[in-house]
Amino acid sequence: MKHLRGRMDESILVCAYYGANGERLIRRGHKMAKMLDCPLYILTVDPQPFDNFDAEKVEYLNNWQQLAEELEVEEFIIRDNEKKPIQNVIAEIAHQYNITQVVIGQTAQSRWEEITKGSFMNLLLKTISFVDLHVVSVERHVRNEEDAMFEKGVRAYLLEDGNDYKVSFTCSKNIYYEGIFFKEVGTDFDNGIFKFMHDNKMHEVHISENHVTDSTKIPSKSRQ
Repeated sequence: MKHLRGRMDESILVCAYYGANGERLIRRGHKMAKMLDCPLYILTVDPQPFDNFDAEKVEYLNNWQQLAEELEVEEFIIRDNEKKPIQNVIAEIAHQYNITQVVIGQTAQSRWEEITKGSFMNLLLKTISFVDLHVVSVERHVRNEEDAMFEKGVRAYLLEDGNDYKVSFTCSKNIYYEGIFFKEVGTDFDNGIFKFMHDNKMHEVHISENHVTDSTKIPSKSRQ
């Protein structure tokens, strides 16, 4: 059960993008929300659909979701396959959740390089003039390719196999979940992790020789 907030006239939205600085922004927003005793929300926006995310992106989302649960964040919002300008998306979320303060990172990393410059800030301030904007300076982060444990993710499907579940790379009518399979580097078998979305949350199961190792981690899904 989430903590009952003392103030509902204030609410904070952290806009996180991929990279090591995402966690820093979330923790900064949480510190502010704790001081004000107000709700905290996290938003990440991506123009690509979830099925096209690579292993690194999915891992960041998974870690942020776990952090959001740990910090008792009100809601972790993922807007994938989003074609609208980011400032418009932030404005929509701000209106929807009555946001009064927005936290964003000033970083040279990935797509934020173009949107965290002055022109974007001006657009954002014009779009959501009713909020206070906090720009946090963050450090550059260089990814160490040697840390990669999985190959690039590929679209896959989770199928029921008796009392078990298995991963298939062929679409069929018996699909239980659609997601992304990340194969472990250096294995000849289908060993790795399968990640998928359910109820706007990221879920992950380990795969050994094409089968789910722990079926209890698969949320039930109502049939149509």
